[in-house]
Amino acid sequence: MPVESGSGAAARQAKQKRKSHSLSIRRTNSTEQERSGLQRDMLEAQDSKLPLSLRSNLLDLFSQIEREFENLYIENLELRREIETLNDRLAAEGQTFEGADLAKGALKTKASHSTSQLSQKLKTTYKASTSKIVSSFKATTSRAVCQLVREYVSHRDGIWDLSVTRTQPVVLGTASADHTAMLWSIETGKCLLKYMGHQGSVNSIKFHPTEQMALTASGDQTAHIWRYMVQLPTPQPVADISTPCEDDVDFSDKDEADGEVEGPNDCPSVRVPTTTLRSHQGVVIAADWLVAGKQVVTASWDRAANLYDVETSELVHSLTGHDQELTHCCTHPTQRLVVTSSRDTTFRLWDFRDPSIHSVNVFQGHTDTVTSAVFTVGDNVVSGSDDRTVKVWDLKNMRSPIATIRTDSAVNRISVSVTQKIIALPHDNRQVRLFDMSGVRLARLPRSNRQGHRRMVCCSAWCEDNTSCNLFTCGFDRQAIGWNINIPALLQEK
Repeated sequence: MPVESGSGAAARQAKQKRKSHSLSIRRTNSTEQERSGLQRDMLEAQDSKLPLSLRSNLLDLFSQIEREFENLYIENLELRREIETLNDRLAAEGQTFEGADLAKGALKTKASHSTSQLSQKLKTTYKASTSKIVSSFKATTSRAVCQLVREYVSHRDGIWDLSVTRTQPVVLGTASADHTAMLWSIETGKCLLKYMGHQGSVNSIKFHPTEQMALTASGDQTAHIWRYMVQLPTPQPVADISTPCEDDVDFSDKDEADGEVEGPNDCPSVRVPTTTLRSHQGVVIAADWLVAGKQVVTASWDRAANLYDVETSELVHSLTGHDQELTHCCTHPTQRLVVTSSRDTTFRLWDFRDPSIHSVNVFQGHTDTVTSAVFTVGDNVVSGSDDRTVKVWDLKNMRSPIATIRTDSAVNRISVSVTQKIIALPHDNRQVRLFDMSGVRLARLPRSNRQGHRRMVCCSAWCEDNTSCNLFTCGFDRQAIGWNINIPALLQEK
């Protein structure tokens, strides 16, 4: 009579386990349907202020969570049985290993290693499943409070920066690597004016606090100040393009921005600046207006920031001290303060409140390039870096950050909303995330094969006074996007 080998018996035992596991899952699914029906009946009978559709959606999500954990529990039991079987087999092999006794230490090491591998597999499976559940829950809520309203498309290359005017009429400005800056109607998405005065990439755009003037910085080693006059078109009904979709869909193969984009035929242009600021020996990467708009500051790859008088175009101060190229500069909305960021992993705070002397403070809170540092209306500075962190600082005590946000991708030019102080983080990985000043994540803007950015997101800008779009983002997919963020609902979910 043939004797069944040890490996054959083990294979048969594993097959029986898989069969019993499959049967248990079927029983679980059938009982789950019955349980779901009972829960829905109980849900309808309960007295709650939540709408029935929302309660039903929550019930479905929690049912999914329960089902996933039940499956994980069953898999945990099966893994435990496999561990026991493996230990028994190792013990049996140790007794007759090549006719000699296996050393107890070696047997323990081998069994411990195998058990550790199975335990790690269990932990990985558990984390992946629970993360998927939590991500799907957050994606559902994010879509309810963050909606894509309009896309602004006409640039022929990536968009580095964008800004919203501080005076009427309120328009959106974009700065692109295609050597142009454009002004857009926020409500219609129509290009109102194109500035074509630069000979290199336009790296930033900022608007005068009280007049219809724009300040642009360029790779041609200059900064330009130019006046604009625009007439807003009649607003059109907003098309609903914020259809429900899954987040994190990779659609690089479907990128529509790789083709040539036709520029606007009826868009007027400006080719001559009012003022040209020359003093830098390298790319001017950013520029901003000081409070009252009588002076501007520029940041360059020549490792210096320059302070100019707008009326005379004269260089007032050259701010030196950074060890590597500058990446950004920003001014305080109400005080004569400037913050500059650099590839040397630091940012510097320059104080011009005393006309007779200016002081500087150096802050070393990051481990990689500081891509931007911006002021809030209060006494805070928020810095973002290629080290995948964002840090919140108190101007009164900047020895250490009061909050640190850790992310999974490099952070580019951030912005902070004025009233609620919500930080918008544009990432290299095409995502845009929203955090509060204490570091709590509020939402992630929806992105799929139908909406969102297709390439690196370079910049974000808030405009809370606008009813249709209160947040704007731009990226190297050659488009700017206007979003509607339901801030009260966002903070309520927090």
